[in-house]
Amino acid sequence: MNRGILLINLGTPAAPTPTAVRPFLRRFLSDRRVITLPRPLWKPILELMILPNRPKKSAAMYQQIWTEAGSPLATYTAQQVARLQERFPDAIVRAAFSYSQPLIADQLAALEEAGVDALTIIPLYPQYSTTTVGSVLDEVTAFYHQRQRVPSLQVVTSFYHHPTYLDLLAAKIRAAWQAGDYQQLVVSYHGLPASYVAKGDPYATQCQQTTAALKERLGGIPLTASFQSKFGPGQWLTPATSAVLAGLPAQGIKRVLVVSPAFTTDCLETNYELGIENKQAFLAAGGEEYGLVPCLNADEGFIDFLGQLVEHPTGTTL
Repeated sequence: MNRGILLINLGTPAAPTPTAVRPFLRRFLSDRRVITLPRPLWKPILELMILPNRPKKSAAMYQQIWTEAGSPLATYTAQQVARLQERFPDAIVRAAFSYSQPLIADQLAALEEAGVDALTIIPLYPQYSTTTVGSVLDEVTAFYHQRQRVPSLQVVTSFYHHPTYLDLLAAKIRAAWQAGDYQQLVVSYHGLPASYVAKGDPYATQCQQTTAALKERLGGIPLTASFQSKFGPGQWLTPATSAVLAGLPAQGIKRVLVVSPAFTTDCLETNYELGIENKQAFLAAGGEEYGLVPCLNADEGFIDFLGQLVEHPTGTTL
């Protein structure tokens, strides 16, 4: 048996420039799982209003988190692949992105060419959403729809409830909490339009269950959950992280620690939105101390956990 392992994440521009950001945004915002508006209505908005303006703004954000090694998401993903490859020397370990190179279909084709006949796919999203894991499943099933040979497939559709993942995250939070002098933990999840939840997306429920499991593991650490990254004018899941953080100092809570359990790899939403934008808003509102827990990234424990998912996948057999 020729085993393959494919890690999948959202993606990242190749450079922090409007030119590099534009195709990334176009691909992302053209995904029918992400934007459900009818195409005749959405395409003019995307092409005439968003893409002429948004890439410059997004590029400026990326410039503030870019490192000498490049995008944090790409850097940590490469480390995840390298370290997982060390644990599975007889397997072929690759990574793919939904909206940037290397794309999912390209990596599936490369694994096919390499003769992989047993493939484990791990979207690096702890909670399931139609906008993330659902989109990945669309890509995978579309690729294999007309292939002459389909390998044995295991897709991990979520792992928010896995005890090892929760223990790793709780341990990282606890270490950061003990290293500071905080009053409140803010657990911030990526947001989602409320209409998606109303149609049956389980993401909000899984976020609630993640929070409950963390609360149980963290003992007496006071915490509150919220949602970030709202995009567009519609109603999204609440409360908004920005509003929660801006309101805490008036309640006498001026020292906060923030963590985002919806992300396993640091990216624009963690490093810029939480690490810079929301921090500045909290301090401007009278906050005094603001800490941010890094994602699990390529931590040894997280790589071991990914190995567990390879050996004992929890998800869907295709």
